[in-house]
Amino acid sequence: MLHLRVICPSDRTDEVVRLVEETVGTTHLAVLTGAARKPSGDIVLCDVAREAGDVLLARLRAAGLDRSGSIAVENVDLTLSRSADAAEEAAPGEAADAVLWEHLAEATHEESTLSATYVAFLAVATMLAACGVMLDNAILIVGAMAVGPEFGPLAGISTALVQRAPALVWRSLTALVVGFAAAMLLTAGFSGLMAWCGLFERSMVEADRPNTAFIWQPDWMSFVVAFLAGIAGTLSLTSAKSGALIGVAISVTTVPAAANAAVAFSYQDYAQTWGSTGQLFANLGGIVLAGTLTLLAQKLFWAVVRRRPSATRRPRRAG
Repeated sequence: MLHLRVICPSDRTDEVVRLVEETVGTTHLAVLTGAARKPSGDIVLCDVAREAGDVLLARLRAAGLDRSGSIAVENVDLTLSRSADAAEEAAPGEAADAVLWEHLAEATHEESTLSATYVAFLAVATMLAACGVMLDNAILIVGAMAVGPEFGPLAGISTALVQRAPALVWRSLTALVVGFAAAMLLTAGFSGLMAWCGLFERSMVEADRPNTAFIWQPDWMSFVVAFLAGIAGTLSLTSAKSGALIGVAISVTTVPAAANAAVAFSYQDYAQTWGSTGQLFANLGGIVLAGTLTLLAQKLFWAVVRRRPSATRRPRRAG
């Protein structure tokens, strides 16, 4: 279940109550008259089944409540209520399959912000991966993959393409391009520092490195793995199962490829540089394509589900 708190002007309270009552899957409706102070007005509280949440949020935003008041949404971990059980049964589809587009757009917007913290995480992850490729250490590579924050902008691009939000596309692309450029530049400098300290040597770059050679030898399997990871990551975001993102992070070689490209370039090994760059683009492209297609499939799925049972009903008393 989701818990909604709507602050609205007093003269629009009846309209908000009507929207809540007419949406399948809502319950526990309460109105606190004159309780809001900033902005001033009434507070309308209700619970809604997750699978019906996107419909109600879309109607409230279409009515302009996000501009004249506010709309807040919280996840309810436990609700002991026969009325809540009935609301979930009445809502179309399953809660695990539900997509809250407003939440997804907000989450990807935050994750796609080019910030000092984002660049720092990406740079540190790339430097860790540089150590991994030079030492041919798969454990360091996995650790670097887990630290990298690049899935946020990639998900932002997919979401923006499906939602037709060009501003979010450019925001995500900026975070992705600038972030990787800065991380690779810093990693090249880090590589020079490590060489000056005697910890990195050219022989490390030219060695066979059986555990990490795949990083600069892209093939169709690289794209397939990235595509599957993109599907899993997108499903993780839309179903609120964020724990799966760790598995997604350590299944694609975006950060290691960027690291190897930077290190190889610093040693003038341009064959590895181009190979690693190809691996990087194959992974980025596969994730974005998979994420976009997954979101389109989910959008189509919910359009079909909501056409079967009616998305509205006659006003009823909340209980």
